[in-house]
Amino acid sequence: MEKLDNKILKEIIGDKNVLEEDVYNIRKNGKCVARKDNPNISIVSKENNKGLDIYVKENTLFGIIHIPVIITESGLKDVVENDFHIGKNSNIVILSGCGVHNPLNKESEHDGIHRFYLEEGAKVKYIEKHYAEGKGTGKKILNPTTEIYLEENASLTMDTIQIKGVDYSERKTYAKLKDKSTLTITEKIMTCDDEKAITDFKIDLEGNNASCHVTSRSVATDNSYQEFHSNVVGYNKCYAHVECDAIIKDEGKIRAIPEIYAKNVDANLVHEAAIGKIAKDQLAKLMSLGLTEKEAENAIIEGFLK
Repeated sequence: MEKLDNKILKEIIGDKNVLEEDVYNIRKNGKCVARKDNPNISIVSKENNKGLDIYVKENTLFGIIHIPVIITESGLKDVVENDFHIGKNSNIVILSGCGVHNPLNKESEHDGIHRFYLEEGAKVKYIEKHYAEGKGTGKKILNPTTEIYLEENASLTMDTIQIKGVDYSERKTYAKLKDKSTLTITEKIMTCDDEKAITDFKIDLEGNNASCHVTSRSVATDNSYQEFHSNVVGYNKCYAHVECDAIIKDEGKIRAIPEIYAKNVDANLVHEAAIGKIAKDQLAKLMSLGLTEKEAENAIIEGFLK
């Protein structure tokens, strides 16, 4: 691994040394450069070499899987499909994400498609980070697609974070929940300059007593634009709560488009959305403690996205 690779890995998964004890697959510029599995978790390349099948045996507890992607080649469009097959009653943490370094003038793009198949009683904590850098004029494009299929009593918690530097992203998440399954999603996005980020959630609560909670927090600065779509359908007795909170500053723009559709009298679906600028009293309070206005703004934004 080169020095630049290690820097990007640190941005999306933290200290690379954690990989020494965990299961991992590192993909760089469209190719696998490092892999490790264990008797309970196996990683198998798909026949077209365009992705992975990750198999977790039933009753596997506290397994940790790292699936980072690095792109340092300007002009590369990388498409990868990873399918996670999580066995009955397993409890797994998956750390994923993509870091792009593009110092030249051609577009670099990563389209990551992740599918999660959780068997009965399985639990997954999924953390996904996206980061881009590079002073060239070539755009950095990241388009993550996530599909989630939860069997009875299964649960998935997903934290998705777009750190900075991504010129364009289209983030799609689809989920289908069976009886007593639970989905919790927390999204955090910050855009600046002329960046654009689009989020699209589609969740089908098919099972009895299925539930989901989606929280989106975003900040749009400079001349950036964000768009948030959510569509939750309740087919049975179920519960859903979708919350979209956003801060805009400068010429930033954010659009929220919620939709909830109850197809059963016992479906309890709630959506909340709030978009606004930083409150003056918050700025005044921090500035009274000695911070400049810019420092106060940064502290508020950092706390909002924490």
